[in-house]
Amino acid sequence: MLKIGDFSKLSHVSIKALRLYDQMGLLKPVHVDEFTGYRYYAAHQLPRLNRILALKDLGFSLEQIAKLLNEISPAQIQGMLQLKHAELQRLVAEEQARLQRVAARLQQMEEDNMPDYDVVVKTVTPIKVAAIREIIPSFHAVAGLYDELLEYLRLCQGVKESSYCAGIWHDSAYKDTDIDWEVAIAVEEVYGSDRIKVYELPRVEMACVVHNGSYNTISRAYAALPAWIEASGYKITGSNREVYIVGGNQQDDESYVTEVQFPVKKLDS
Repeated sequence: MLKIGDFSKLSHVSIKALRLYDQMGLLKPVHVDEFTGYRYYAAHQLPRLNRILALKDLGFSLEQIAKLLNEISPAQIQGMLQLKHAELQRLVAEEQARLQRVAARLQQMEEDNMPDYDVVVKTVTPIKVAAIREIIPSFHAVAGLYDELLEYLRLCQGVKESSYCAGIWHDSAYKDTDIDWEVAIAVEEVYGSDRIKVYELPRVEMACVVHNGSYNTISRAYAALPAWIEASGYKITGSNREVYIVGGNQQDDESYVTEVQFPVKKLDS
């Protein structure tokens, strides 16, 4: 038999770890002196200890290792290994995506010093809206669409205010005339009309930036997004949105806060 210190040196496993494995039932000493409490191990326990270390290296927790060693069949072990394989693949993909974002940030800083906008990718949950979609002559006509929608909701439906107010730009490229624009306001139980559509905006992954300032300068936010999307390995998949967190009908109000959102998808997914 080997004292715990000698077994520790032989196996290159700390005494603290051996005591923890004992406590969790992973590797019990072959003998514990009833008077001194000293733990003794045997050389034939080394293969079991090496299996513990190998499974730990694969990323399994000690609780999972206890099941792998003591409670389950070879088929179940294979299943757990397959799940771990899938989990590690997902983690690798996430870290590769993070690496791309870091590289994009470095490139942006090299070109523009410290960027004015931070891009965040987030999942936007579904939201029920009332909306008007129309080809408008210029962006100055957007305010009229909102006024029309708000009037309908207030007078016909009794809706006084909403936590979500957005514009959806359906054109595939920039246009400053004949713009395919949709205004949308979150609602609960309301009815539409021939002109006003009530539907649910879908769940979607969005690349987002927040613009603090007037609508006259919001083009800066739009300029920050395409380069980041390309450098980070994404592609744009649909119509972008402007969410008016703080907004109004004035073009030059510097107190406005607008989130610009583009639906995106990883190029390799």
